[in-house]
Amino acid sequence: MSGPMLNLDQLQAALDAAPFHRWLGLRAISTDSDKLLLEMPWREEVVSNPRIQSAHGGVIAALIDLTGFYALLASGNMPAATADLRVDYHKPATPGTLSVTGRIVRLGATLSVAEATVMNADGAL
Repeated sequence: MSGPMLNLDQLQAALDAAPFHRWLGLRAISTDSDKLLLEMPWREEVVSNPRIQSAHGGVIAALIDLTGFYALLASGNMPAATADLRVDYHKPATPGTLSVTGRIVRLGATLSVAEATVMNADGAL
């Protein structure tokens, strides 16, 4: 199902409707027809390794999953449940705002594909 693109206010309202997304503090920064940028402020509660202050991998996976979902939604398409999720961890996410860019790879009638990249405040991960 395809409809009009969501503007940033509509996208933020959709994000804020989900308690988990509110808890993460997600903010919609920019969007266009096939790309979305979200930011998540650092939260002490996501730390899984106190020695190096790194975020739990499940939180990073959740950011990737939901950014793909909202990239599809922002483009005017109604995403369904995630059929497959793959995450490649290149280095730990450490304190600072995390930026997640989601991009639509393929729009299909029954299956769509999106990818997402997570970056720290220095533009690396």
